[in-house]
Amino acid sequence: MSDSLDILRRVFGYSSFRGPQAEIIDHLTGGGDALVLMPTGGGKSLCYQIPSMLRPGVGVVVSPLIALMQDQVDALLQAGVRAAFLNSSQDFAAASEIERRLRMDELDLIYVAPERLLTERFLGLMDYLRDRNRLALFAIDEAHCVSQWGHDFRPEYIQLSALHQRYPTVPRIALTATADHLTQREIITRLGLDAARVFISSFDRPNIRYTVVERDNPRRQLLDFLASYRGAAGIVYCLSRKKVDETAAWLNGQGITALPYHAGLDAATRQLHQQRFLREDGIVMVATIAFGMGIDKPDVRFVAHLDLPKSLEAYYQETGRAGRDGEPAEAWMTYGLNDVVIHRMRIEESVAGDEQKRIERGKLDALLAWCETVACRRALLLRYFSEEARACGNCDTCLEPPELWDGTVAAQ
Repeated sequence: MSDSLDILRRVFGYSSFRGPQAEIIDHLTGGGDALVLMPTGGGKSLCYQIPSMLRPGVGVVVSPLIALMQDQVDALLQAGVRAAFLNSSQDFAAASEIERRLRMDELDLIYVAPERLLTERFLGLMDYLRDRNRLALFAIDEAHCVSQWGHDFRPEYIQLSALHQRYPTVPRIALTATADHLTQREIITRLGLDAARVFISSFDRPNIRYTVVERDNPRRQLLDFLASYRGAAGIVYCLSRKKVDETAAWLNGQGITALPYHAGLDAATRQLHQQRFLREDGIVMVATIAFGMGIDKPDVRFVAHLDLPKSLEAYYQETGRAGRDGEPAEAWMTYGLNDVVIHRMRIEESVAGDEQKRIERGKLDALLAWCETVACRRALLLRYFSEEARACGNCDTCLEPPELWDGTVAAQ
C-alpha cells in the first residue's frame, strides 16, 4: 500500500485514495483479476495505471477510442509517466518507434485499440514481452462494449477472450461505469473473468439533478432549460445526425455557441470540435451517442436529451458526463411516446435474435417506466443497478411532487 500511495501523491498529486481504489490496486498488483464498476469520474484509470507502474514490465490498456487514448497519454506524459499509444492515426515510422520502446522496456503503459491488439504483429510483440516477464497486466476499458446486451456493443471486443487463453498468468482488469446485472454476467463470461473479484462502487451521483419533461415544444423547452446555464459547458444529445446539425445551427442562431458532433462528419472536424469543447469555456456540444465515451471535462454543467436513449444504462452513461468536478449539474430530458415507437421499430427491424429483442424491449420498458414514475427518480435509477436508495430530494419528482388522484372510479 505504501508504494501505491507514494505514486498516487508523487506522480498524480492526490493525497488519498477514494472508495475501493486502494483495494483494487493491491489486488491487481498482487496478480489477481478484477471487474470494476465505478461511476464516471470515480477514478477508474488509476486502478490500472498505478499497478502498471508497480509491476515489472508494461501495462497494456485496451481502449475503444483514438481521441480518448491521446487524452490519457498526454495527461500521463505531463505527470512524468512513460506512456504511449498505438493506433491508426500514426504513420509506420511513429508506430515502429513505439514498438522499439516496448521491446527496450522504455514504457510503463501502452494504449491500443482492440483491432490493433489482435493483429499477429502486436500479438508477436506481446509474446516477446511475456517470454521476458515484461507484461505487467491487461486493462480492458469500457468493458460494457463486449456485451451484446449493453448499449455500446463493439464486435471486436468479443475477441479479447483470446488474452486469457494466450496469457493466462497475466492479470486482467475490466472496467466500466455502467453495467446492469445481465451485462456484468456477459462481461465475466466473454472475457473469462470467472475467478475475478468484482468491485462495485455506488452508482449514485448525488450532485446531478434529474429532470424529465413531456415533450410539447422541444426547442422552446430546451431554450427555457438553457436559460439557467448561459455561458456554461454542456452536451445536448439527439437521436439522428440531421437533428444534431439542425439543433446546433438553431442554438447558434439563439446566441449560444454550439458545435455538432456525429459519425457523419469527417475525422478532422470531429477532432476540432472535441478539442474546442474540452479546451474552451461555455461551449455546448450537440451530438449523437458517437460523442462522449471517456470525455474527461470536469465542468460540464448539464447533459440534455432531446430524444429518449436506448436504455437506462445508456442514459446513466451519457448523463454521467455532467458534474465530474463534484459541483452541481443537471440531467434534463424531454420525451414523447413517438420516441418509444421509433425505438420499438428499430428493435423489431434489427437482425438480432428473438432473445436479444426480448431483452432490448424489456430495457426500453424500464426506461419508459423511469420517465413516467411519480416516485424518486434517483432511487428508481439506482434500484435498476441493484442498489437500494431513499428519496434524494434532488430530482424533479422530489422537488415538485406530481399531483396524484385516485382513478379507480374513472377506470371503472
